[in-house]
Amino acid sequence: MSDLILSAEALVTMDKDLTVIPHGAVLVRGDTIVATGPARDLIAAHPEATVKDMGRAVLMPGLINAHAHSGFLRGTAEHLPVWDWLTQHINPMHRVLLPEEAEAASYLCYAESLLAGTTTVVDMWRYMEGSARAAEILGNRIVAVPYVGEHPDYDYFDTLDMNEALIERWHGKAEGRVTVWVGLEHLFYADEAGQQRAIDMAKRHNTGFHTHCSEADIELAEFKTRYGKKPMEVFRDLGFFETPLAMFAHAVWFSPEEIDLISNYNVSVAHNPVSNMKLASGIAPISDMLAAGIPVGIGTDGEKENNNFDMFEEMKLTSLKGKLRHRDAAAMDSWEVLRMATSLGAEALGLGNVTGSLEPGKKADIIALRGDTPRMTPFHADGRWFNIHHNLVHAVRGSDVKMTMVNGQICVEDGKLVSGDVTEIIDRLNRLTPGHFTRRQLWLDANGGGTTQWTD
Repeated sequence: MSDLILSAEALVTMDKDLTVIPHGAVLVRGDTIVATGPARDLIAAHPEATVKDMGRAVLMPGLINAHAHSGFLRGTAEHLPVWDWLTQHINPMHRVLLPEEAEAASYLCYAESLLAGTTTVVDMWRYMEGSARAAEILGNRIVAVPYVGEHPDYDYFDTLDMNEALIERWHGKAEGRVTVWVGLEHLFYADEAGQQRAIDMAKRHNTGFHTHCSEADIELAEFKTRYGKKPMEVFRDLGFFETPLAMFAHAVWFSPEEIDLISNYNVSVAHNPVSNMKLASGIAPISDMLAAGIPVGIGTDGEKENNNFDMFEEMKLTSLKGKLRHRDAAAMDSWEVLRMATSLGAEALGLGNVTGSLEPGKKADIIALRGDTPRMTPFHADGRWFNIHHNLVHAVRGSDVKMTMVNGQICVEDGKLVSGDVTEIIDRLNRLTPGHFTRRQLWLDANGGGTTQWTD
């Protein structure tokens, strides 16, 4: 097993001390980081290693997308609030979705993610055997969370039987890059028996649980009507906080009492700023959650409500929305946001000992960003005018990524996929979508133009 040294003008480790090493390097052995330090020292200490110098670039941990949905509705479900958007576009899509379409969507979304420097994706999607195969081939790390509906009125989603089969078949596979959790689309998409089974499954398989919650304020009244409690109180009382890890997407309308409550449990949050803006959901109280010690990651949400998987754009909006919410230009500073997209995001997924920072013993999930672009100019990796962290959050775009490595394997080289053909992936989706849209429209025409939302 030959050693590889990656070097660049700046190494941003995202360790607990936020160490930045000018003219730094990472020593990779197999799938693992062995050492970090000044390039000159590592090269001298390991003369047998192959050296790959990235030049004027930033080496940093791969980004972690804490909540996403594979899909192919980009640009076709626009200008609607979340509930109309669900009933007119998303639920009808699920009604007619085919496994081959779902798999093709995952190939597309994982390719886009890798090209933009995202090494880990929490993907809530359908027929996720195909998603696991896509990750296995393209090389990214995924947390697969099936879109489950365990209720007679939501029988067009995946079932907990399918979810459990996926855990048994794929959890820990693809060199450990595939993790499988228990999922529910929403608590209301499961009856009481389904809710309890989801809890029992997560506990029995020692895996995480993920769902949407408090995305729109309409949910609060419905929780009050059904349970007489706030959403997080309901999840606690049902037993969801007894699972190894419970992660909630959105959390836009969490109250101060709920934030205080979940800070006492192994509960994390996935913040989705672009999606929450596009669907007019609101501004989540993220700084309050961080202050309470809750691990908060950043997610893109799906292609239909974003409309891309660029986590650098998501970081910028995370910072700007935090500043706007508090009307404080110092809120959500660059280091805090970078932590949410890397080390803290990994903690939110229960993967803090695996990825999220460049430290010895962690997997080699590493990206390199060009430092010779107008967006990264001026480039000051140290000294009084140090600005790398600010540029990473507020200036860089996913297209600036020149290399993506996952588990020690280079997946993107010079901005191109190594284990996949983007043109072929795109062409496959373009062949499949007309048939899907036709079937969906036929279903809509026969069913009054949409689905119902929530059951009585």
